Amino acid sequence: MEIVTHLINDTIELYKWTLTIADKRVEKWPLMDNPLPTLAISTSYLVFLWLGPKYMKNREPFQLRKTLIVYNFSMVFLNFFIFKELFMAARAAQYSYICQPVDYSEDPNEVRVAGALWWYFVSKGIEYLDTVFFILRKKFNQVTFLHVYHHCTMFTLWWIGIKWVAGGQSFFGAHMNALIHVLMYLYYGLASCGPKIQKYLWWKKYLTIIQMIQFHVTIGHTALSLYVNCDFPHWMHYSLICYAITFIILFGNFYYQTYRRQQPSRRDASSSSKAGKALSNGTLNGFSKAASGAALMGSKEEKPQENTGRRKRKGRAKRD
Repeated sequence: MEIVTHLINDTIELYKWTLTIADKRVEKWPLMDNPLPTLAISTSYLVFLWLGPKYMKNREPFQLRKTLIVYNFSMVFLNFFIFKELFMAARAAQYSYICQPVDYSEDPNEVRVAGALWWYFVSKGIEYLDTVFFILRKKFNQVTFLHVYHHCTMFTLWWIGIKWVAGGQSFFGAHMNALIHVLMYLYYGLASCGPKIQKYLWWKKYLTIIQMIQFHVTIGHTALSLYVNCDFPHWMHYSLICYAITFIILFGNFYYQTYRRQQPSRRDASSSSKAGKALSNGTLNGFSKAASGAALMGSKEEKPQENTGRRKRKGRAKRD
């Protein structure tokens, strides 16, 4: 018990020390004073994952078509706003895409970058509604481990990013991910409009490919920062690399299961189609030929019997 008590006390002391090096610009912003609100939201999300399906078990699924249209296109505008703010502010502050330390000053461009990153963090909390809508519509198969892992960890971990490194290298991954989410929510928004538009949405699997490319770029960019010894917390760089690797594995498995495993190879498809044709032609044509041959033989066999009957009759007539 004493060991547990010491561990808790040491953790509290470590947290108090980290607050001394936190970003003072964001400490009074919403959700940023302490981690409890963020943890409470994430915990509520996990509780809903458990209770939601039970609540919907004996109920009809909600359609939510208009709600989904409004939600998805709102997320398109929000992510485009985040991308635009990060790109324009980083350009105005002359950010380097190779190594950019965090500037904790009150420079307007730096504050603008921090503000855009805060909105990026908030957007990850709003994305919890993706799961809520899946459960209310009883699309339980969509709530996979990848889905939950991605949503829950992004919102929780980005609180750390905003609290301590709201700027510098943090802008790169955020503005790249925001741009990808513009495309992603644009797809979902169009899909929500109904079958007339869904038939034109052939590019869903390419969103997954783009996301996997994003993770590889993130690893390469972070490794480059470590190589040039960039003045940015190295433990965050190593953690980001490990985090991106988990996404590559999970998204790669999703892509294989969804787009590769279910599709037969061209050679198998062509051979099965040829075999099907040969089987159908051989069966049907063979059966028809045999049937026609049997009918022909039957007719030939019946004719001599008729002729012999006539001859017998003729013979009897002559005797009479």
